[in-house]
Amino acid sequence: GLIVPVVKHAEALSVWETATEIKRLSEDARSGKATREELSGSSITITSLGAIGGVVTTPILNVPETAIIGVNKIVERPVFDGAGRVVPRQFMNLSCSFDHRIVDGFDAATLVQTIREKLENPATLFM
Repeated sequence: GLIVPVVKHAEALSVWETATEIKRLSEDARSGKATREELSGSSITITSLGAIGGVVTTPILNVPETAIIGVNKIVERPVFDGAGRVVPRQFMNLSCSFDHRIVDGFDAATLVQTIREKLENPATLFM
């Protein structure tokens, strides 16, 4: 299986605690100091392929996880504003795969929309 750092009980951590834990785990994994427990037991993966240019990807579930969410590259595209003018806007696709034996499609779509809202309005993470 894939070996990645696992943030345990992320739902109970603040944004700052999560960032600190991700930094610690990443450093330990890169240096070979991470324990087996710190590299296993995940239920969802967040992967970033945007750094290598991915705009649309198809992330594959890491069994026995429930979901994987791929964060893709931010690109600027022309769009029409409310007045019919073409204006530049930044877009970033989230590519997601869910195990539908565990997660209903409606719940998966609701999660993706919640993530989108948080990314578009990051200040709400602190509310």
